[in-house]
Amino acid sequence: MSDAAVLLCGHGSRDPEAIREFEILASAMRARLPGRVVEHGFLEFARPTIGEVLERLRVAGAREVHALPGMLFAAGHAKNDIPSVLNNFTATHPEITIRYGRELAIDPLMLKAARERIETAERTASSRHSRADSLLLVVGRGTTDPDANSNVAKVARLLVEGLGYGWGEAAFSGVAHPRTDAAIARALRLDFKRIVVFPYFLFTGVLVKRIYEAADEAIRAQTGVEIVKAPYLNDHPWVVQAFHDRLDEITQGANLMNCQLCKYRVQIIGYEDDLGAPQAGHHHHVEGIGTDADRHQQDHDHHHDHPPHAAPRRGK
Repeated sequence: MSDAAVLLCGHGSRDPEAIREFEILASAMRARLPGRVVEHGFLEFARPTIGEVLERLRVAGAREVHALPGMLFAAGHAKNDIPSVLNNFTATHPEITIRYGRELAIDPLMLKAARERIETAERTASSRHSRADSLLLVVGRGTTDPDANSNVAKVARLLVEGLGYGWGEAAFSGVAHPRTDAAIARALRLDFKRIVVFPYFLFTGVLVKRIYEAADEAIRAQTGVEIVKAPYLNDHPWVVQAFHDRLDEITQGANLMNCQLCKYRVQIIGYEDDLGAPQAGHHHHVEGIGTDADRHQQDHDHHHDHPPHAAPRRGK
């Protein structure tokens, strides 16, 4: 292969629909890069695994791979688990160079995609309410990394101010607080006419469906406030463009992850013991075991994040 191969690294899910959506994103990237090999792999719960794809690329003659984390923010999966797989592979196959890109992060393109998803929800609402009379609830995944969680709050604030909502809240599907149901309950007490629930997620899966279930339960429990569910980001064209930009950053040498407030790099209040924690992968026991179709496998609803990495080479 003359050009570097591209590897999209996903988390994986027990939900087959989530896997299909990630595959659709990979297809969209292939369409944008007709002269390059574009593959995708997963950390857990689905095949091909990242390691399997790397081996396939090696056998096909690849000598350089540009790996992109399919993650919104840099928490344990992007900082540690994916780099652990990549580092282990290059340790065994030093003839291959792997350059690792950064997460999507807070990006104007991602905010534009989010705006359009929110506007879709507004257009499909059953009644007309101004944004000044509405509350926007942005729900993120939730991690044990406070920097990643703070990014959800920042996205919420940027969208609330940019779109002119009367108020906004950030919530999480797990690990961090407030959880979706608690945040909706609190929002209902703030006397707004409409609440827009927006899952700030790339793809569907167990967690997104739980967010929508919490919204449905609140809708059934009361009639005074309109609750509207916005679509998640999925393969919005601006999301695909953001991934493409991250790929360009690798060749430009501009793909450094922001470590200014990373709990593994500096002392963060409440997380002092995580400073300098050693790299360790945490997905080997579930790597490639399958989706919900494999009910006999152990239930591993994977909400947690992990310690830091010695990252693969970034940029040039």
